[in-house]
This record gives sequence, structure tokens and C-alpha cells, in this order.
Amino acid sequence: MQLVVGRIGRAHGIKGEVTVEVRTDEPELRLGPGAVVATDPAGVGPLTIETGRVHSGRLLLRFAGVGDRTAAEALRNTLLIAEVDPEETPEDPDEFYDHQLMDLDVVTVDGTLVGRIAEISHLPSQDLLIVERPDGSEVMIPFVGEIVTEIDLEEQRAVVDPPRGLLDSEEAEVASSRDAGEPGEADESGEQGSGSAAGQDAAQDAGQGSARGEGDV
Repeated sequence: MQLVVGRIGRAHGIKGEVTVEVRTDEPELRLGPGAVVATDPAGVGPLTIETGRVHSGRLLLRFAGVGDRTAAEALRNTLLIAEVDPEETPEDPDEFYDHQLMDLDVVTVDGTLVGRIAEISHLPSQDLLIVERPDGSEVMIPFVGEIVTEIDLEEQRAVVDPPRGLLDSEEAEVASSRDAGEPGEADESGEQGSGSAAGQDAAQDAGQGSARGEGDV
């Protein structure tokens, strides 16, 4: 199985290094020196990783045959693709490859169907499950333990315990109005209500946890 493990960014310096947006929790394995990766577009690769290092929190790679800034800049936005055994699983039981999560049914803790996982979005702060509802609309669910309580690969489902307002924007609006109170109305502490939605706050707080989703591989 071919899975995306990174995307090449801008050139770094003048000796052919490039920054890489990592899309794997195993960069030392997938993107280590000596690794050969396919590319999208295919005509650019395959590429052999010659050196790798971390600089200011970013992964820098240099590929064989890419020796200057011009050649490195020509690779910008190229996707790096690794061959992965479909039966392979991450060492951490709380981590999952993207292909394991795709098309899982998403249900709440009480068994209510939310939809199915259509995409996994990898953001710098956390991963998001993009869930397609039966009516065709989409909802984004932070992939954190406080919200996604269980991944059952045998049953092909993900169980979620969403904070109020995450799945229903109308609930968030009602909560916001209730929290805000009437203009000038003071809460019990004597301060005016902040007007922030309870569901949105809860989702934000949960989003501070580390994402359990591993990335594309």
C-alpha cells in the first residue's frame, strides 16, 4: 500500500536541503537516510534520502542528486510516498494509520450514528476526523482521547463523546446565548458573562491534548 508520509516545502540554504511537512509519526523509519520514496507527481521520483536533520523544529532532508537551491526549489509541494504493508500496525495501540480509520462508522456513546470517516486532516496542533453525515454534510471531530473514546477496528466503528455544540451548531448557539445572559447582566461572581459557547470551549480545551491519530502512516 502506498501512503503519503510527507510534503516537500521550501528550499533551505544553498546545498539542496528542503523543509518537509511530516505526515508520519515514524519519520526516522519512513524518512531516514537511505530510504527510497515514491513521489506525486511521479515524474519527480523516486527520491533517495541522503541526509536528514532537525532544525528549529523542522525536518530538513537532502536527496541524492539534488545539490543546489534551484534543484531543491523545483521539488516544492511534491508529496513523498512510502510503501507500507497493509497488515502493518503502529507499535502504540492508541495510534492508527489513516487507512485503518477511513470509512469507519462514527457513533456516539449511546449508539447514535453520526456518519462515516471520509478524511483525516493533519493540522500542526492536532488531527481532525472529517465525518460525512448521512445527509451529505460534514462535521470535524478533534482526534483526541477526551472526544474519540474508542476505535474498534473489528466492528469498524469509532465511538465519540462530543462536547455540547460540536455536532450541532444550534446547541452551541443556545449555550452561547444562555452563557452571555442579557446585556449588562452580571454572573454570580459579579462579572459579566463572556458569551463563549460551552460546546466550543469544551472542544477547544479537548483540542489541547495530543492527537492520537498517527498521520498518513
